[in-house]
Amino acid sequence: MSGCCGHSARFEGLSADYKRRLWLVIAINAGMFAVEMGAGQLSGSQALKADALDFLGDALTYGISLAVIGASLRTRAMAAMAKGVSLLLMGLWVFGSTVYQVFVVGVPQAHIMGVIGFMALAANLLSVLLLVRYKDGDANVRSVWLCSRNDAIGNVAVMIAALGVWGTASGWPDLIVAGIMAGLFLNSAVQILSQALQERREAAPSAP
Repeated sequence: MSGCCGHSARFEGLSADYKRRLWLVIAINAGMFAVEMGAGQLSGSQALKADALDFLGDALTYGISLAVIGASLRTRAMAAMAKGVSLLLMGLWVFGSTVYQVFVVGVPQAHIMGVIGFMALAANLLSVLLLVRYKDGDANVRSVWLCSRNDAIGNVAVMIAALGVWGTASGWPDLIVAGIMAGLFLNSAVQILSQALQERREAAPSAP
């Protein structure tokens, strides 16, 4: 019934090629979470830690997306809502930890931020290339695309932060970028939740 009600059919993930690409992206994100969180701890960079958390969130998001492919529209919408809430919580955590970091003495190590930021950018560009042909779909599929896009934007921001830290010998560029990334998480959460709620309403008439 998801194709009724005057709406054009949305891609629902029912493709072997899409599933293979999703598995590859899950592996990329899980690996980069471990690398970037370790580097963030070593360098004292809040932006790197925020981006690492985004990698973890993406790996979990993609796993949920795989699990509900082929399920009812209502189930997929509920899964997308869960992912939207997780992004919302992630954004609030990054925002809160960034505010806390303002009061911690110490400047992040710019060279580590730059190297890891470049590695993460390469990983995310690969993920974006793998998923770009499937960027338009239901809330479940769209959440995957938004998370991949967020990662690529976030990595560019981390590299900019590294240049700012190096040029100013101050931790403020790192904190500003972490704050911007928190806003990006929150914006994506609103988009996902909005579409998921709409799809849940569409599924309601056909629900028993």
